[in-house]
Amino acid sequence: MARKKARSAKQKANDKRLGQMAKKRSSKTKTKTRTVTKTRTVTKRKTNKAKTKRKSVKRNSIKSVLGSSTLKKVALGVGGATLATAMISFIAPNSSIGKFAPSAGAFALGGIEGLIGQFALGMLTPRPAGNQNVAPAMEVL
Repeated sequence: MARKKARSAKQKANDKRLGQMAKKRSSKTKTKTRTVTKTRTVTKRKTNKAKTKRKSVKRNSIKSVLGSSTLKKVALGVGGATLATAMISFIAPNSSIGKFAPSAGAFALGGIEGLIGQFALGMLTPRPAGNQNVAPAMEVL
């Protein structure tokens, strides 16, 4: 037969704890229990944290505006609109899709920002006065 292995100190302490719990459950008499309070002093250690120095950086406002990705997309949109208009007027000058070409070119190259920029630029630029499709009237001599 195999011999039983001796129980460790932790196992014995656990057995004692479980036995006391069982004894408390089964005992009918009420005993006074005393609560033990322990006080503990905590000392705070000083840590030598390196102080972070903030450097004041002079920002160039023109560089930040011109360097932004939104402005690049707007510029691409305006360029795309110009290219699309030139291509359509060269390939099919009297085509009905000529009025949609600038918007399509702006969206293709600049995305939604380019499309908005192209519309905004269209609002700012003056339209040619008069109707160019009307044939000039003949003068009477």
